[in-house]
Amino acid sequence: MDGELDGIRAFVAVVETGGFSRAAARLGLAKSILSRRVSRLEASLGGARLLARTTRGVSTTEAGAAFHARCVRVLAELDEAREEVAGREGGVAGTLRIAAPLSFGMAHLAPALARFAADHPRVALDVSYNDRPVDLVGERFDAAVRIGTLPDSGLVARRIAPVRLVAVASPAYVERRGAPARPEDVAAHDCLVYSATPNGGETWRFRTGRGVVALRPHGRFRADNGEALMVAALEGLGIAVLPTFLAGGSLGSGALLPLLEAFPIPEHGLHVVRPPGGPAPARLRALIEFLAARFGPEPYWDPCWGVRAAGGAEATAFSAEPTARESGRP
Repeated sequence: MDGELDGIRAFVAVVETGGFSRAAARLGLAKSILSRRVSRLEASLGGARLLARTTRGVSTTEAGAAFHARCVRVLAELDEAREEVAGREGGVAGTLRIAAPLSFGMAHLAPALARFAADHPRVALDVSYNDRPVDLVGERFDAAVRIGTLPDSGLVARRIAPVRLVAVASPAYVERRGAPARPEDVAAHDCLVYSATPNGGETWRFRTGRGVVALRPHGRFRADNGEALMVAALEGLGIAVLPTFLAGGSLGSGALLPLLEAFPIPEHGLHVVRPPGGPAPARLRALIEFLAARFGPEPYWDPCWGVRAAGGAEATAFSAEPTARESGRP
């Protein structure tokens, strides 16, 4: 039975990732082992071909597509059965597939998930750290951690902490070029631009007495990763707008200086989103509550330099795909 389940899991992984190499990476197996498991599964079905190789990868045959739909239901029911038994024994169990933003994920989420895994030895975690938008339903993620203001969608969201942004520069840059007195002064400065946005450049927003001023920063240094922008700021290359979960330590040490403090940047949120459809499984509920307790209501990375909610909280909504700052950016 275990061998057949291994074959089913291997087959489902190949279908969902579109290839044997990606499926092997997801399952933590050698590609040759994965291939043998799928071959044995096909043999157990009377030699039926479930998969067809194409120039674009691997696709299901007609029989494979029908079999895949049933396999997904079988694995889901097995997972639910295990969770029910585990719940009766006073714990949670099963696998959680989580999509997480790269910079926040490595700096703060990875240690949290390691602690959660240690506290829940019957829960398996499969985490993808990547800033690309993911299709939670199509890629069979149980949940995603997202940062930003979430537009309306069918996903279920839980806001677990505020995310604050601040304009920063190094003391050397400020000594050389001065500090902007108003948001409009940024146009005369070198800016460090986050490029991983749909239009290839970010928009900076500052609160003023008249509302919100929006401007497009310009500069010769662009990057699609917040840590790279922070390094450039530390080297004195210009002004960056960074989340405090990245810049808090450097602000606390004085390696970076906060700018335009009289014009706070509107606050975003740290969310856990999941697909719709009934209550979340117990293992996911446990993870969400753990993250909410660890990161909220006031994030531990902000008190190191005294940031509070001057920017004002924006309304939590729901999102199927990240907007410019939801992917974990920087």
